[in-house]
Amino acid sequence: MEISKFDIADYLDNNEMIAEYLNTVLAEGNDSDVIVAIGHIAKSIGMTKIAQETGLSRPSLYKALSDGAKPQFETIMKVLRAIGGEIQINPNNLRKNTTR
Repeated sequence: MEISKFDIADYLDNNEMIAEYLNTVLAEGNDSDVIVAIGHIAKSIGMTKIAQETGLSRPSLYKALSDGAKPQFETIMKVLRAIGGEIQINPNNLRKNTTR
């Protein structure tokens, strides 16, 4: 019996699953978790395709999106655009409005 290693990228097979996964990591994870999650999503789509769309090399993508990496914001934005994502800001109800 052969046991294969679990890879979340194998289950990120549609836009809804990808969005749910990334939103969950954004809500519950830390910075490193978000970077790794973006890497999982890029892997599920195909690193070669993401590399072509971002103009970055595959090795640099793997390095930038690995655990413990500190990629530049520009790199994250390029990858988010390539995977079909976007960043939106919603008001946080926990913060009180202050007047100056």
